[in-house]
Amino acid sequence: MKKIKIGQIGIGHNHGEAKMLAIRKFPELFEIIGFAEENEEWIKKRGNVKGYEGLTRYQVDELIQKCDALLIETDVWDLTETAKKCVDAGKHIHMDKPASGTLEEYKSLLDSAKAQNLIVQLAYMYRYNPAVQKCFELIKDGKLGEIYSINAEMSTYHPKDYKRWLTNFGGGIMYILGSHLVDLIVYILGKPDNITSFLKHTMLDDIGFADNNLAVLEYEKALARVFVSSVEVNGFGRRQFMVSGSKGTVNICPIERPLTMTYSDTSIADATYEDRKIFIPFEDNTATGRYDEMMKDFYAYINGTKENPFTYEHEYAVQEVLSEIIGGVKFYGKNID
Repeated sequence: MKKIKIGQIGIGHNHGEAKMLAIRKFPELFEIIGFAEENEEWIKKRGNVKGYEGLTRYQVDELIQKCDALLIETDVWDLTETAKKCVDAGKHIHMDKPASGTLEEYKSLLDSAKAQNLIVQLAYMYRYNPAVQKCFELIKDGKLGEIYSINAEMSTYHPKDYKRWLTNFGGGIMYILGSHLVDLIVYILGKPDNITSFLKHTMLDDIGFADNNLAVLEYEKALARVFVSSVEVNGFGRRQFMVSGSKGTVNICPIERPLTMTYSDTSIADATYEDRKIFIPFEDNTATGRYDEMMKDFYAYINGTKENPFTYEHEYAVQEVLSEIIGGVKFYGKNID
């Protein structure tokens, strides 16, 4: 089994260390060359964490030349520019999310990768959530029938430091967390016919950004609702992904820790005014192994033993929809705190 020479550019993304820890679990698949980080503030903050222990630090260009594939884990605002540099050098990329820059810059990245047959894997973690994957399976098998409704919520009660960081982004928490939900909705239903957004600033803690947000995505027959908030007490415990169709309904709530999924179809829900459902048990890997299958798939995509179901066109559509929800991808600053 040929190992892939891999490195990580940037340690500023909040999920960067977890990605490095994941690939370190598979020495039979990956030869880790090292990492690169140009911002000394991140080296001070995260350079000595467990994920990077014993790894060599390189300059960005040097690391790119030494690797077959790169993990792009920079600050969010630098993701697309850094990824494009790697693709232009002929390297496969795993890129954290959401994409940055303009839509034109992101499309240029994807077009270049497609022309060279390079893998672009976006790090939307719920793609690998066992319950979400089961939901995809039920939809594909026709068990839910024609999809009429998706209700997606991903909220948290964020501390002040995180809220201040969110002021960097147009769309605030909708840009950062809403992107996860848009990814799943677009995968199931495609691009919507119409989008209506409500981006509210509560000014809790005297920090001004879009922290209480709703978007409604309209399709010919279906409606999808995306709600994300930084001010919902126990929001993490109420994160939800519910898909309802003509034959059945899946409800995942919470989405993780603990992962809980219920399923109803017309044979189970045989009483109009009673709650009839079954619980589908899963091994909840979301705390300790959230990125393991994702990294194994990255290896398989590169080696051609598995096809990436999330196409270049899908990745661009997600960013298009997200951009419309927030009124364009905008960055207001580069504050890492």
